[in-house]
Amino acid sequence: MRILSILAFGSFALAACQPLPPPPDPQAELVARGRELFFEETFEGNGRTCGTCHPAANNFTIDPTFIASLPDDDPLFVAEFNPDLKENFENPRLMREFGLILENLNGFGDLENDFTMRGVPHTLGLPNTIDSPNGPRTGWSGDGAPGDGSLRSFATGAVIQHFTKSLDRIARRDFRLPTDDELDAMEAFQLSLGRQEELSLPLPLTGTLARRGQEIFLDDTLGKCNLCHLNAGASANVPQAGLVGNANINTGVEVLPDRPQDMVGELVPFDDGFGAPGDSTFNIASVVESADTGPFFHNNVIETIEGAVAFYNGDSFNNSPAGRGLASLDPNGVGIRLDATQVVQVAAFLRVVNALENIREAVGLLEVIAERLFRGGRSREEILERAAAETSDAITVLSGGGLHPGAVERLREAERLIEKAARERSRRNAERAIGELEQARERLVDTP
Repeated sequence: MRILSILAFGSFALAACQPLPPPPDPQAELVARGRELFFEETFEGNGRTCGTCHPAANNFTIDPTFIASLPDDDPLFVAEFNPDLKENFENPRLMREFGLILENLNGFGDLENDFTMRGVPHTLGLPNTIDSPNGPRTGWSGDGAPGDGSLRSFATGAVIQHFTKSLDRIARRDFRLPTDDELDAMEAFQLSLGRQEELSLPLPLTGTLARRGQEIFLDDTLGKCNLCHLNAGASANVPQAGLVGNANINTGVEVLPDRPQDMVGELVPFDDGFGAPGDSTFNIASVVESADTGPFFHNNVIETIEGAVAFYNGDSFNNSPAGRGLASLDPNGVGIRLDATQVVQVAAFLRVVNALENIREAVGLLEVIAERLFRGGRSREEILERAAAETSDAITVLSGGGLHPGAVERLREAERLIEKAARERSRRNAERAIGELEQARERLVDTP
């Protein structure tokens, strides 16, 4: 009996010595609620969720390749099977072929003629991209949100525009509007996605092409990229031209010749950008995440990162207000003129920066698995799936530019270990994958 008492006391003492679980984190709980709403809540509409156009599996954006992988009954294609939305809600051909979504930014007064066709902006790194001295800038033109223009209002506008059961867009019949608490949660979730800090350039890059590309990017007399993409972000730094923060500028993208969407016989009205009527300006996008979130620009008009860099050499940009503004700051009156080798070098820099961000994100996700710190509503399976996707993106981004084959091999091994960790529920394989990712990073950038 005494032995049993001692054992019972020992068990009690051992239990008493166990560390207490961490207290609830209100912010993590808010993010978890926001994630649930973002991916599951239809707001009593046509079946779409925020995740319909911003899927986590595709860097929170959509493109023609991803769209082609969806079943025909996916809510993205609701205009193809809901007769009430057959006309003037989406253009299925332009959506499937070019990844373009119909937007009525000037209101719903003339649905047949007054609309724009735009790509879907990703929702990564939003804390670094939406602030400007003139208020928040959301969507491609900076006025994607109704009301106060905030990220919270963006969700309200998205429900009215994209979730409705009919073109009448009557609240409580065609959809329900998000509550204030739901808007708070979805905002917190979106602000938690991607990097939370700006880069600090220059980085000690190891590759010849990317290193030279970074020099061109930062050279205010050559590439001039850093003037409008400070530290490869979405903030301008041209105070003499009144461009500070997430500014709106007219780069001439909308007047490019031979745009693919203009060649298929569908109505594609001129996109007038910010305001109603618009001033033909669009807000600056971060380029850290650019290489794996194409197609590029507000109208998905260019497919590759090399093509996006080359755009700034062309007449459409250099004759635009932004191009002429750059030329006015240049002693020789030149906007941007890069040779083909320099275009490839800047693109190589952007590819490497993107891959480094993929690696950072994948490591952070795997550390959650290794340390068993499951917060924010994410399951083990979801975390590993996201880590695998980030690793795969890094492989694709580097391979697409023929860059750093040694790093790509380490990334492939990390990808294999992540898949093994998911299959065997092995924390050890997650830790080994982190090691492979760190080795890949060391091949891209010198670390002290």
